[in-house]
Amino acid sequence: MKHILYTLTLFTLGMFPTYSHSQNHNGMQKYNELNPEEKHVILNKGTEAPFTGKYNKHYEKGTYVCRQCNTPLYHSSDKFKSDCGWPSFDDEIEGAVTHKIDRDGRRTEIICAHCKGHLGHVFLGEGYTNKDTRHCVNSLSLKFIPEEKNAQQKSKMETAFVAGGCFWGVEHFLQKVKGVVSTTVGYSGGVTDNPDYRSVSYKNTRHAETVKVVFDPTITSYEAILKKFFEIHDPTQVNRQGPDKGSQYRSEVFYETNDQQKVALGLIKKLNENGYTVATKVTRFKAFWDGEDYHQDYYKKKGSLPYCHIYTPRF
Repeated sequence: MKHILYTLTLFTLGMFPTYSHSQNHNGMQKYNELNPEEKHVILNKGTEAPFTGKYNKHYEKGTYVCRQCNTPLYHSSDKFKSDCGWPSFDDEIEGAVTHKIDRDGRRTEIICAHCKGHLGHVFLGEGYTNKDTRHCVNSLSLKFIPEEKNAQQKSKMETAFVAGGCFWGVEHFLQKVKGVVSTTVGYSGGVTDNPDYRSVSYKNTRHAETVKVVFDPTITSYEAILKKFFEIHDPTQVNRQGPDKGSQYRSEVFYETNDQQKVALGLIKKLNENGYTVATKVTRFKAFWDGEDYHQDYYKKKGSLPYCHIYTPRF
């Protein structure tokens, strides 16, 4: 079934809008505390007075993140002077901002794709830059991370490598975990270098469709990532997941450290004690090769849900 979807993707990729992560304002996720002015803008879709915002005339190098959930939204290199009274950007970080028709029916509202916080509006055709786009954003919706501090934060990130069937579905669920900074689909665990999708699917490369997960250990943990992994696929299936069959769809954890190995084996032990006959392999990580661009963020681009992955509580 996936091979059919793969063929169709080659023709249809790029025709679908980017969809956002799921929202939760009911306490399921803990967001940053907001003061009354920030709540007025972010939660109630208000607008700060022009020329009053902290970042209106701010041009340091770094990254602008969502004030409510810390999701990176804009690079400073995309900020420009518009004299409109609010911070202006002519591009966004891919997948970070959702566009929707405003409740006034005329303008296009922009919101954080992760927490659904209101950012402002986007306008086209004004001719300010070559991209002919202006994201008009409230300073109260943003926080700024200087380039040096951003680099320090990135150096503290940790990584997990997991395989659990079609990497489209595994990525879809894991990139929703709070604290996950980025995800990349690719190939790992085989005997050939520089594999591609065709060779992994039709030749005996022994690679598994794998997802690389970069996460912030101050927000989440390796154990939390693996728990979610074991609950979004069926770890009892051997060389398959749902309708997808073949060793490339096997369940496997590729650990980089002894501590990661202990966590993986400990969770498998708990699952076995809970009555699951776990088939998941735990293997020392050797190498990871990025998958093709059209496989990255597949369900965000397509705007649909996984066909062979579903969340099932197991712990």
